[in-house]
Amino acid sequence: MAGTRPIPKPLWKAAALSGMASYLDAGLIVSISVNLAIYRDSYDMGVWMAGAISAIVTGCIAVGSLVGGRLADLFGRRRVYNWDIFCFALGAIVITLAPDDITLLIGVLVAGLAAGADLPTSLAVVSDAAPSWARGRLVAFTQVMWMLGIAVAIFLGFVLSTTGMTGARLITGQLAVAALVTWALRSRLKLSDEQDAEGETAAAPRGGSLKNIWTRAALLPMTATFVFYVTWGLGANTFGQFGTYLLVTVSDASQSLATGINLAFIPIGVLLTFAFVRVADTPWRDRLFHVAAVVQILAFVIASLTAGALVGMLVFFVLYQLSNPFAGEANYKVWSQLTLPAATRGTTQGFTYALSRGVFAVAAFFTPALADYSPAVLLWTITACMTAAAFAGVFIIRVLVPRATGAAHDRADLRVPST
Repeated sequence: MAGTRPIPKPLWKAAALSGMASYLDAGLIVSISVNLAIYRDSYDMGVWMAGAISAIVTGCIAVGSLVGGRLADLFGRRRVYNWDIFCFALGAIVITLAPDDITLLIGVLVAGLAAGADLPTSLAVVSDAAPSWARGRLVAFTQVMWMLGIAVAIFLGFVLSTTGMTGARLITGQLAVAALVTWALRSRLKLSDEQDAEGETAAAPRGGSLKNIWTRAALLPMTATFVFYVTWGLGANTFGQFGTYLLVTVSDASQSLATGINLAFIPIGVLLTFAFVRVADTPWRDRLFHVAAVVQILAFVIASLTAGALVGMLVFFVLYQLSNPFAGEANYKVWSQLTLPAATRGTTQGFTYALSRGVFAVAAFFTPALADYSPAVLLWTITACMTAAAFAGVFIIRVLVPRATGAAHDRADLRVPST
């Protein structure tokens, strides 16, 4: 049955290589988070400069998503897919070798733009390649890569927490190496000659006029997925970028303890994200969302009630890691591929990514100052956002997903445009 039918190995390979966009996106954001206190001391930064760095990386990802998704639909998803990862590597190298904060900002600019361009493009590539009965699992697998990006960055941050800038350079250096290896493997990826289950080769959609985006068929799912992602992401992005920073500055944890706390809970998230992949093409995907969304809200309520105290944050991390894989970005990715029109999938998802990351960038700029003023205000604001995300998710499940599944099933579409 759907959800248990075996998926061919070439498609898993495509999903893994596409998932490197999520690995590098998460790795970049979390690496900046883990290294932020070190950068602050080494470059003599104030709270506003620290916020500016986090805002720039998120803002660049937003711009890259908007431009990259559209370029992929116009000029070929495989072409953009291959070269944006190379540009990311260049940016990561600049970050790694940066002798001062200005050079660091330049590297963040390049890497952020490239990471943003790769996010909607890589999801469109794997969605194009996936038959409808496997699309949920293959798209959800990119979220496993996202979790691994977080895990590696936090693990290295913990191991290297006493090594200062040397450790910071190693943490970002591994992103450059990973990007270069992915670029080489993507360049040799062959999917265009494969066939679907009925033995017919189907061409992936190309191009598409911008006027096709402003139709009800595109606008409604684009708006709904945007509302879910932007409200959920304000919480996830804050703790992704500032988790270590908040534990050090608000909860009075040491750098080693802060990275250790993050690291200890990561395996839970990774394992449960694998579990989400298993159910991504079954009704359990949306059934589990309701329970996980409630637990996620409870996690932020506890963090808010304790105003960021260390004990409250420990409870928060446990509940958050248990719920996030079933009520977070993985849902957004799958819902987007199921409900957005195929011909403009790169453009429309790039648009929702871009708007969301733009909001995250503005929020990141003010987060250190708001945390310094009142951790409780910051945490209660995020709690309200998580509640809004839960309602948006329920709307998608109740209204949009049934419409998508009720439409005619598309054939397995294994041809990925190469030009």
